[in-house]
Amino acid sequence: MLTPTEAARLILQHIAPLSAARRPLREALDRVLAEDVTSPIDLPAWDNSAMDGYAARAADVERAGPERKITLAVIEAVAAGQFPTRPIGPGQVTRIFTGAPLPAGADTVVTGRDARKNVRYRGEDIRKGEVVLGAGTPLGPAQLGVLASIAHATPLVHDAPRVAFMGSGDEIVDLDRADDILSGNKVASSNSYTLDALIRRTGGIPVDLGLARDTKQSLREHLAQARARGADLVVTTAGVSVGEHDFVREVLTELGGEIKLWRIAMRPGAPVGFGLLSGKPWIGLPGNPVSAMVTFELFVRPALRRLLGYRLPFRRTVPVCVGEAIKLGPKLRHFLRAVVQPEGSGGGGGLTARLTGPQGSGILTSMARANALLIVPEDRPTVAAGEILPALLLDDPSHVAEAPF
Repeated sequence: MLTPTEAARLILQHIAPLSAARRPLREALDRVLAEDVTSPIDLPAWDNSAMDGYAARAADVERAGPERKITLAVIEAVAAGQFPTRPIGPGQVTRIFTGAPLPAGADTVVTGRDARKNVRYRGEDIRKGEVVLGAGTPLGPAQLGVLASIAHATPLVHDAPRVAFMGSGDEIVDLDRADDILSGNKVASSNSYTLDALIRRTGGIPVDLGLARDTKQSLREHLAQARARGADLVVTTAGVSVGEHDFVREVLTELGGEIKLWRIAMRPGAPVGFGLLSGKPWIGLPGNPVSAMVTFELFVRPALRRLLGYRLPFRRTVPVCVGEAIKLGPKLRHFLRAVVQPEGSGGGGGLTARLTGPQGSGILTSMARANALLIVPEDRPTVAAGEILPALLLDDPSHVAEAPF
């Protein structure tokens, strides 16, 4: 079996950013640029006033003070949106308002102590011809504002991936059968809702293929929808282990799929598969709710970010102090649900991790309480309180290029 790091690296070797299209700025939030953007203008486009005052020559006002008053002639007033019509000469000033262009001859605004201050000089923010935002830049609110400031109305951004997902199992039903769920006769398809939310939060477009029965024919019918509905990535849950009714690998092979990975040395989530189906990547996740969420975080989320064009697909890890003794089972790399928080009231004592409770792969509340995955290496059957281990913070915006787990 591959390690989680090896598996993540293998998956990304077969995934490339999607094609790109020009989008209006208001539709480009959280998309990733597919080209460098150079500025066609200087920004500001001209020297302008940073405040309301008087545009003057520093030579006229720099020696002014309480004991040495000077008199200057106001020759015109210029508001923002207007342009000066007259240059200023010796002994002259222009009444000027914030954002208005400075008249020729002026190099300061207001008084001598502000000589050569309160002026926003042409090009001090952006120079004409320079790269403003590079290819691979995620477009947040500030980046959209920068593009708007240089009239770049339709940036070229990578398309959002359509992610087809499905579950399987005769015991699983959707919420339209709430009576069967509440009576204990069936199990709710919680994975359908967590996967939909995880895909959306990562920037993908979820395409729900529904729930397949534990038959090869049902799996074929559901997987065939993925191609028909234009999926860029296919994610399945359950049916990837070695049970009597686990047919996903067999059906994928029959459909011409190429299996490149089967099982990973980790817990939870060892039965993970990866391959190509009709040239599109497929990732098979375990059916247990926690295992599905953990493996999505480690493998599907980075794949989605790569499709979106991000250069840094993986969350980083941070060192944390383990707040309690931990005893583990098999020699596998463990990803334990934990709460990581600053130690001490002042927050200056580093980060401490404590488990969210029982770590069974079916205990979904352990994920609901967690803000991190505590990573325990495979050679550590026990961990003492106070030891330092890496943790993957689930709400950390910082990312890295290589899998840190």
